[in-house]
Amino acid sequence: MFSGQIDGVGPFQITPLGLGDLTIPEGTPMAGAVLPVRAFLLAHPQGLLLFDTGLGEEHPAFDRLLRPRRRRLDDALAATGVRMADIAFVTNCHLHYDHAGGNPLFPARPLFVQVAEYEAAGELAYFTPESITFAGADLRILQGETAILRGIRLIPTPGHTPGHQSLLVEARGGPVIVAGQAAYTAAEYRNPHREPARGLKTAYDGQAFLASIALLHALNPQRVYFSHDESTWEPGAD
Repeated sequence: MFSGQIDGVGPFQITPLGLGDLTIPEGTPMAGAVLPVRAFLLAHPQGLLLFDTGLGEEHPAFDRLLRPRRRRLDDALAATGVRMADIAFVTNCHLHYDHAGGNPLFPARPLFVQVAEYEAAGELAYFTPESITFAGADLRILQGETAILRGIRLIPTPGHTPGHQSLLVEARGGPVIVAGQAAYTAAEYRNPHREPARGLKTAYDGQAFLASIALLHALNPQRVYFSHDESTWEPGAD
């Protein structure tokens, strides 16, 4: 957990939530690698925001490829003293099922999605329509960088998917960023060209992927979190 202050707003906390893992399929870069699946709970004066919702219910076709091991989202939240009903806002870095699978658990909560991701959703690998069409879905379609809470912005970081987005907290001492899958790992964030370079090799748009990582670096963050890596990037780690 990381605690900080947003000037003029108040305290915030970011808590990573472990929601299981998945295995990279054969025939792809780093085949056989086991990656954690993580979400992030942001405690903010305006309410609790959940960034990513994990794998959700079983999906036989995708599960055969990725062999996930699930941890229930309600159990992960309960370990932090939070109930599902306490979540006020939801967003996903992108709409692959390992990031958006639990969305249907949150009807009537604002769910923030970039328009580029929404429009491309049907073309995405590992997309399940119910992640955005569930009963009670309150989709908020964003057109680019948007302040969703005071001191909290969603910024487009396309590349892995057309409408991938990352979360930026305007914290005292420098931005704190939840990068999602803008890079797979902290090491890849440091140098996306270094082998195995799986993010670059598997990106929907490789040039956009590199540009998004450069954008995040240019923001001079004090800390960066990732969906598929338990490591956290901090200045000086390069």
